Amino acid sequence: MPVGSAFHARTLELCESLSYRDWAGYYAVSAYETHYEHEYNAIRNACALIDISPLFKYRVTGSDATRLVNRLITRDASKMKVAQVYYTPWCDDEGKVIDDGTVTRVAEQAYRWTAAHPNLRWLTGNASGLKVEIEDISETVAALALQGPTSGRLLRSVATADLDSLKYFRATSGSIAGVPVDISRTGYTGDLGYEIWMPWDAALQVWDAIAGAGRAFDLHPTGMLALDIARIEAGLLLIDVDFQSSRKALIESQKYSPFELGMARLVDFKKGPFVGRAALTDERLRGHARQIVGLEIDWMDVEKLYEGVGLPPTAPAGTSRVAVPVYKGGSQVGRATSTTWSTTLKKLIALATIDSPHFVIGTRLEIETTVEAVRHRAGATVVPTPFFNPARKTA
Repeated sequence: MPVGSAFHARTLELCESLSYRDWAGYYAVSAYETHYEHEYNAIRNACALIDISPLFKYRVTGSDATRLVNRLITRDASKMKVAQVYYTPWCDDEGKVIDDGTVTRVAEQAYRWTAAHPNLRWLTGNASGLKVEIEDISETVAALALQGPTSGRLLRSVATADLDSLKYFRATSGSIAGVPVDISRTGYTGDLGYEIWMPWDAALQVWDAIAGAGRAFDLHPTGMLALDIARIEAGLLLIDVDFQSSRKALIESQKYSPFELGMARLVDFKKGPFVGRAALTDERLRGHARQIVGLEIDWMDVEKLYEGVGLPPTAPAGTSRVAVPVYKGGSQVGRATSTTWSTTLKKLIALATIDSPHFVIGTRLEIETTVEAVRHRAGATVVPTPFFNPARKTA
């Protein structure tokens, strides 16, 4: 049975819908209101406050901390500066992704590591022989995501920290309501945003300070349904939906390499040895057989399908995480795993695993579309991700 996070006393009061889901053993709000519309609009037009405390969090310290991090992730940790954040996957010996998350260099030989799944055993197993300490801080560090166009101004009004010079994927330290916090310019929405890390037992003080100042910035507590739409617009993958961890996969086809996830840019072969390097070197030479890409679905085709049965076209009410086939001619060449109607773009979009050579940008495909329990096909085009990429995100 799930338990409440550090912010549960506040989120429970605000959750009018009583709609929750289980996130890593914690209650996570699906939508605070009966519909997520205001919460999604807050992400894109105002400011959203999201409890991300259920993330698994680890602290890696010691004289060999950088050596361990560099051994595990696909990026070059030796190039990381203090207060820099990496988004990165990490792989098993076969070059298949175990998980993905952020790694922040909080000091010269100290890192904060976040993950979707438990990774403590894997971290400690690979640390054998190294002078490092690995601490599971999942239940001692709480976290909030403050996302949206007004998030920076709101944060400046409540935080004592150097935010004016805080660059994208960088971190700084300061305080909110007298509570020491770390603030990173990161997020899972593809918009301007920040993530705030704080002691678990002082979390409510930080929430109250942000919420108290939030009215002037149109702050809304925001749940997972709105976040799901935003992350698809941003082209961000969700483990257990768009791909499986290699440790949880039941068959080989459920395992993905960084190349198959579209993360080739995050694999640095110029660095020293790292777990999975040999397998990834081979894959780079022979090419990858599939890749997760963006699909833009032809809305005119969808409209015609509804008109054909005498119904008005209906946009999806939320994100679909049900995988549906994608075709090229008469053959299935992949599957869409996350599909949503983008309110901002006024488009039906999807993230999909597509076989080679059909994942090339501009390729015309067809996606299965069900109307009145009858399966049809609508046109779709492979497009670059992110679908939505506002300049304010990195400005």
